[in-house]
Amino acid sequence: MNLPRTVKAVVFDMDGLLVDTETLIFHAMERASADIGAEIPFSVFQRMVGLQDTDSDLIVVEHFGPGFDLEAWSRAVRVYADEERNAGVALKAGVLEIVDYLDRAGVPRAIATSSSLKAIRRNLTPHGLLDRFQALIPRDVQTQGKPHPEPFLKAAEALGVDPADCLALEDSHNGVRSASAAGMMTIMVPDMLDPTEEMRTLTVRIARDLHEVRELLEAQCAP
Repeated sequence: MNLPRTVKAVVFDMDGLLVDTETLIFHAMERASADIGAEIPFSVFQRMVGLQDTDSDLIVVEHFGPGFDLEAWSRAVRVYADEERNAGVALKAGVLEIVDYLDRAGVPRAIATSSSLKAIRRNLTPHGLLDRFQALIPRDVQTQGKPHPEPFLKAAEALGVDPADCLALEDSHNGVRSASAAGMMTIMVPDMLDPTEEMRTLTVRIARDLHEVRELLEAQCAP
């Protein structure tokens, strides 16, 4: 299946797409919950994927109920997550290859993420990737996060490319909704969430990994 239009720019999500941080965060949440004699089911975490912290916090409070100390729990999550990050955050399959290809093809790229600029730097700098994106749209510069289209619209504006000519790559349902609402050609590369019928409707493709996305781009640009 070919893409409907020529890709003039690519906008990436970060967590779960470029770096394997979603698993890390869930493990930290499990440990923080165990500390207070509670559990956080994977199904609850799945509802949080792709959201900003303020929206995720509402889901956490709803799960644990009245009297829950969100501040103390969140502090413990950060401590445990930092412990795991210090051991190194792995890149997802195909990241270096697709970035190398986009360099060769002269296609600009951006990151639109619900994470902070500090998190982008922390996750990408060790892999030498921070300077390989022409624009960064962290939550710091967003007034409305995913699933609102603003993050992807800001990315397109920063790159100087019409959203319709951008390819958005996302692993979360809320991310796909955001990119699709921005009018971008959208591919879902599942990580913690399986594609649903809604995702198949909103995307031009469900890809197994970034290797497949790169192959699709190469095939479309081939003479």
